[in-house]
Amino acid sequence: MTSRSHRALPLLLAATTLCAATTTAATAHAAQDAGRRPPKVVADWARAWNGTDPRALGALFTADGTYTDRAIGVVFRGREEISGWKARADGLIADVHVTVRGTRRDPGGRITVDAVYSGHLKGAPRPFAVPMTTLLDLDRQRCRITADEDHYSLPAVLAQSGLPADWTPPAP
Repeated sequence: MTSRSHRALPLLLAATTLCAATTTAATAHAAQDAGRRPPKVVADWARAWNGTDPRALGALFTADGTYTDRAIGVVFRGREEISGWKARADGLIADVHVTVRGTRRDPGGRITVDAVYSGHLKGAPRPFAVPMTTLLDLDRQRCRITADEDHYSLPAVLAQSGLPADWTPPAP
């Protein structure tokens, strides 16, 4: 080995050790987050979705909060509209349910929720259960939701439900 190789070897070993330590720490942190209880606002959010009172969901938001369902491209503003969205979902989906699988809290007040969204579209031959990721932005006190963004696959919901890809819900 040349003297240049001798100098590069310790650097390579140090970089490998640092990389392994970082990967181990990230894996341990992810495992720790997965084993924790979800933050209270997330537990309340899931309970509101799983409950029968649409106002319970709206009450979790700030007065000017927004709820965005990316799969169908709609945005609801304010507690009343958000409560109305929950009532409409309950009217279209029997046994609508959100199961929280894990959460990650970012320092800026955002919580990423990994969940399963399930239910049975009324009139569909089969129920559905699809993965969903929800981004919850919280107010400064971290007790109310300022923005909710749901991400799931509408084609997967329709396929699992046994409905055609161009199915649209009946008008209210």
